[in-house]
Amino acid sequence: MNLSELPGAEFILPGIDDLHKGQNQTIGSLLIAMAATRLSVAGLDFPLDNLAPEPELTLYALLQNERDDAYPYYNALLSRLISFCNALELINKDKLLKNRF
Repeated sequence: MNLSELPGAEFILPGIDDLHKGQNQTIGSLLIAMAATRLSVAGLDFPLDNLAPEPELTLYALLQNERDDAYPYYNALLSRLISFCNALELINKDKLLKNRF
């Protein structure tokens, strides 16, 4: 399965590109920073040396500057992040099981 087919990929994959460019204040790069350990363990490759500190607060502040309804959008983004993480972990679990047999 291609990573672009996973739920939330529309935020995570551009976030990886942003981190490679040194941009750690975008929605995607902040989402990655929020789940960096989980994504890294699940096999996602991205630069770890430029992650934003306090990505949760930074993302919420960014959303507040862009829209009046930051809270529901923030929660929707977290849901997409969790969905991406879950799907990535399932893919890797399936790969491990197939390699065992």
